[in-house]
Amino acid sequence: SLHPIMGLYLSHLRNQKEDPHSGREPDENYAREAMQLFTIGLYELNRNGTPRRDGNGQRIPTYDNDDVMGLAKVFTGFSWAGPDSSDQRFLGRVSDPDRDVQPMQGYLQFHSMSEKRFLGATIAANTGPDESLRVALDTLFTHRNVGPFFGRQLIQRLVTSNPSPAYVSRVAAVFNNNGQGVRGDMKAVLKAVLLDAEARASARLTDPKFGKLREPVLRLAAWARAFKATSVSGGFRIRSTSDPSKQLGQTPLRAPSVFNFFRPGYVPPNTSIAAAGLVAPEFQIAGETSVAGYLNYMRNVIGNGAGTNADVRSAYADEIALAGDPQRLVDRVALLLTGSQLDASTRVAIRDAVAAIPPTSTGAAANRARLAVFLVMAAPEFNVMT
Repeated sequence: SLHPIMGLYLSHLRNQKEDPHSGREPDENYAREAMQLFTIGLYELNRNGTPRRDGNGQRIPTYDNDDVMGLAKVFTGFSWAGPDSSDQRFLGRVSDPDRDVQPMQGYLQFHSMSEKRFLGATIAANTGPDESLRVALDTLFTHRNVGPFFGRQLIQRLVTSNPSPAYVSRVAAVFNNNGQGVRGDMKAVLKAVLLDAEARASARLTDPKFGKLREPVLRLAAWARAFKATSVSGGFRIRSTSDPSKQLGQTPLRAPSVFNFFRPGYVPPNTSIAAAGLVAPEFQIAGETSVAGYLNYMRNVIGNGAGTNADVRSAYADEIALAGDPQRLVDRVALLLTGSQLDASTRVAIRDAVAAIPPTSTGAAANRARLAVFLVMAAPEFNVMT
């Protein structure tokens, strides 16, 4: 809420209080997204993530426009940090070298001093920007929706696109109380997500409704981690990888909107996933073009390196050492990239392709290693995490 880049992105940096004479009202953009996307979501939730219903069976909105208007007043009067709180600094006409990274500061003269009402909370009139913000964030943080709303999406990013309500409930319970009366203990929450029985049960490996599509950037990261990639420059100079036709169709920190690269409730149309009533968020950025683009991009990366002047590379030393035994080579690569979950028929096909490279040909060992890596990274067992 105080990062100046977020303030620029969602327009609450230099957000000014209401002015009845000119008709100006506080910018509502960040107030709305802080609720909808970052904390409580659109609808009231049970602890297991399922929607609460009213007497007519309808979902219950978590907030209305009055809540947005009240919260928008909180996010007035914040702008660039600096040694003073002058109008000129607030308006951005005083440039400091580190203002893009220092938390925004409150400017009393631009902050709404009227009463602020939202989500059942009331901030009294004449309350300054810092105290108003504290009350607002505490109100959001303690809302009953945060545990299930945040917990479900964390499970989706780390484990499976379609967690059971019981799984969500267990994670939300840990968010609400880590066992020692602490709410929002992220170490405890992450432990609950990753060590839950639903995340670790071997039966899930063959469950067609379990798992998630690995998003493109994470496939590149998996390659770099598994094969000990290093940077020639020391700066890991990988710039944009957004072109879906010849790159990954995704670049870190360059989501096309505040809704991120894909939505947590996305359903691929006209698919068996849709017919089963499931969601598959990462499929929103997957298509014929991006699938081919990913394969072409990784073929070049595996062989030559990634980034500017192929700055990020792997020597594949451990894999090359096994190149004389295609089976052992493929088994190692499958272990590193899929946890040895490569289907038996796929494993045989990759082994045979690797073995087809004559061992006496120029660069045979390196070519075998690179081909094994490429083909495993093309396999469904790598691209779909289970």
